[in-house]
Amino acid sequence: MSARLASGVWVSGYLTRLRLADIPAYVTAKGDPQAGAVVVKVALLDGTARAYERRSDLMTGARAWILLAEGAETDVDVLVARTRSRDPDLWVIELEDRAGRTLLDQDGLSD
Repeated sequence: MSARLASGVWVSGYLTRLRLADIPAYVTAKGDPQAGAVVVKVALLDGTARAYERRSDLMTGARAWILLAEGAETDVDVLVARTRSRDPDLWVIELEDRAGRTLLDQDGLSD
């Protein structure tokens, strides 16, 4: 079993990667710096958005980013706000990218 990065360290590295890829990103909710979960929302700048959440497979321990919500940006915002209200340790990172790029499939971010 590999050690997991503290959430704050992971977020900092992720924001750097996004900046290097010229993808605007903002931390809209700062969670627990050690163990807070992370939701990534990408606004497609056409009124729609997607939100992703990293989940663990209880059987294998593998972690993967899954699509939490997709649709009208206002609807995705409501779901993210509801999720945040249930988990005050949650980090929320919002991106703006017409192509929907999140970089979450890249090495070091995908697991």
